Amino acid sequence: MGRVPADRAEAVFEDFKAAYSLQQAIAESERCLYCYDAPCIQACPTTIDIPTFIRKIATGNVKGSAKTIFDSNILGMSCARVCPVEVLCVGDCVYNREDSPPIQIGKLQRFATDAAFEAGWRFYEAGADTGKKVACIGGGPASLAAAHRLRMYGHSVTIFEKRDVLGGLNTTGVAPYKMRADRSEDEVDWVLGIGGIEVRLGVSVPGDVSWAELESEFDAIFLGFGLGPDKFVGGEEGLSNVHGAVDFIEQFKLGAVDLSDVKRALVLGGGNTAIDAVRELRGLGVSDVRMVYRGSEAAMAGYQHEWKAAKVEGVRGVWHTSPVSYEVDEGRATGVRCVLTDESKKKVPGSEHVIDADLVLVAIGQAKIGELVAGLDGVQVEWGCVVTDASGATGRKGVYCGGDCRNGGKEVVNAAAEGRDSAEAIHAYLMGGQ
Repeated sequence: MGRVPADRAEAVFEDFKAAYSLQQAIAESERCLYCYDAPCIQACPTTIDIPTFIRKIATGNVKGSAKTIFDSNILGMSCARVCPVEVLCVGDCVYNREDSPPIQIGKLQRFATDAAFEAGWRFYEAGADTGKKVACIGGGPASLAAAHRLRMYGHSVTIFEKRDVLGGLNTTGVAPYKMRADRSEDEVDWVLGIGGIEVRLGVSVPGDVSWAELESEFDAIFLGFGLGPDKFVGGEEGLSNVHGAVDFIEQFKLGAVDLSDVKRALVLGGGNTAIDAVRELRGLGVSDVRMVYRGSEAAMAGYQHEWKAAKVEGVRGVWHTSPVSYEVDEGRATGVRCVLTDESKKKVPGSEHVIDADLVLVAIGQAKIGELVAGLDGVQVEWGCVVTDASGATGRKGVYCGGDCRNGGKEVVNAAAEGRDSAEAIHAYLMGGQ
């Protein structure tokens, strides 16, 4: 498989949160109260037994700690870095109710899982061959989690990925100050280390391989193909310095970008992708970076703790401002024409103005790609997402789904949980024949 180039632009970034030393990990783990009805477990989409993995660190059993994590979440290494723990497990730590610092669960999880990677610990083997074959469409976290669990049961698995690299947004989209692309590739290699998972890169479904062909070759199909391309304001066609934020992030995570002539950059949007983009632009040396959002600072969709970090790094917010078009000169946008909005986000008449910019990134959402399954009768799509039951089963026999194409774009940990649970349902289906 291909590897990301060493000279990619993201290489200038370092970890925003430093890793724990052994002494720090033990000291922090000893603070855990080992709650009987630990709310942190319920806050984790993969329901990791958090008190147990922490207790094992405190008693010196780091290998056992790592296995406790991976038993629930095979992508525990990346989730330790990219999960918004402030609003998940750490946010529900009982210490928050005592006005005391919560246990740093994410850092402890990173300590244990990193130790496993560095030591080369492998906890799982493929099960005895069942003779059943499963296709996983998309090479992101949902498909990787599903594939690994299916191999534990002995099923043959093939992953189809349209790109030349695996890992999905963990490789192409995660902010590099949380996790760089090469670390995501390390995790992919570790997951594939169970053996018996075939990978077909550069293969688009249903473009290069039809659904009919897949159903004739495989006994079950898992859909884990994520979301579609960036949405745009309109009028971006042909403008060399206006990009979708997701596309731009992928460019500098996988290759080089030249921002030498960019002094002023605007990011349109108020979600987590927008926040990642503004922080990344600052990290790449752009001096004037602003985020333009049609609502208020308090109402933005992005996490407030991430936005706080962006402000510390020098990013400015432009609130109650909605982009409507571009000022253009010789195929480049020289600025964004905007209007002010009121508290209900309605445009204020007569408030048009222009904000100058050398670069514009659009982060107002991604298209849903439920239409990809149009050739699968019985697979329903609502609001652009595939409809499933709690197990991931669609309305078509043998077809299951998980990740962003099912949940509309949640966290990596949600994709890991849905991939794992779908694999359990697929296994029951394959062995029960229902």
